[in-house]
Amino acid sequence: MPLDVTNLTDLHVRFGSQEAIQKQLVETVVNKSVYMTGPLMSSRESFAEKRNDLLRYVEDQVESGVYQTTSEDIRVRDELSGTDKTVKVVKIANGTDGNPLRQEQAQLTKFGIKPFNFSIKRLPYDKEVEDQIKQQQQITMQVQTAIAESRQAEQRAITVEQQGKADAAKAKWDQEVIKAKFVTEAQQRLEVAELDRKAAMETKAKDILLGEGEARRRELVMSADGALERKLQTYLEAQKVWADAVKDYRGNWVPGVVMGGGGQNGVASGAQDLVNLLTAKTARELGLDMTITRTADTNPRAVTDTVDR
Repeated sequence: MPLDVTNLTDLHVRFGSQEAIQKQLVETVVNKSVYMTGPLMSSRESFAEKRNDLLRYVEDQVESGVYQTTSEDIRVRDELSGTDKTVKVVKIANGTDGNPLRQEQAQLTKFGIKPFNFSIKRLPYDKEVEDQIKQQQQITMQVQTAIAESRQAEQRAITVEQQGKADAAKAKWDQEVIKAKFVTEAQQRLEVAELDRKAAMETKAKDILLGEGEARRRELVMSADGALERKLQTYLEAQKVWADAVKDYRGNWVPGVVMGGGGQNGVASGAQDLVNLLTAKTARELGLDMTITRTADTNPRAVTDTVDR
């Protein structure tokens, strides 16, 4: 309260008592300031996000006078429905210096009263307004939750997509590794087969050369002695067969009675003739001439045996 005589006299003349000053001056100024602050925000904003602005606007108007305001229609997006709508927005009118314009002079400071430490103990709303604010807050929370869940879903979709791409790339490269392994193994088998083919060709060439050499060798041997060694070996084996047959045979080789003479040597002569016949047959089949031609050399002791084919 003021202490100077002029302001105290004015207050006494105008209001007459402390109770009248409180009721007719202070409360009126505060109520007017609160009332003029109301259009600057919605009930939900005054209840929540603009609560501090509400306190600052009321205190400033109590100290310095109520604001001059202007209004305009603007298009905004409804957070609940997601559609655009037209709303009337009330704004504080500012002067050229950027400070708010006042609709009237501050009444408290006019009488030397200095307000300070202003605070709001409670903001009573109508029940319908409170229910609406609570409903709007609940819907807003649901919207925010839905937005958060939507963003989480989008993030999960992105994550799943990226994970899918990573899995697909991994699967692709896993198949490439398997393919590379099979290609390498196939190339190895091809190289081994090629080496085996070359080795087989070398073996074939070797065998051909060996066969041609052996054939040539046999041809030369045949040209040299007519395969005399093989024929003699065959002849020897044939003689062994007849010798073994005669040795083990206990029966009669020829008839016991021979007509036409021969005496006691007839049987032995017949057997010998059979052996000679078989021997000659073998020699003839082998192309051997068993006659021996004896020719005298310059050395009386040397004898040449010639076996003709």
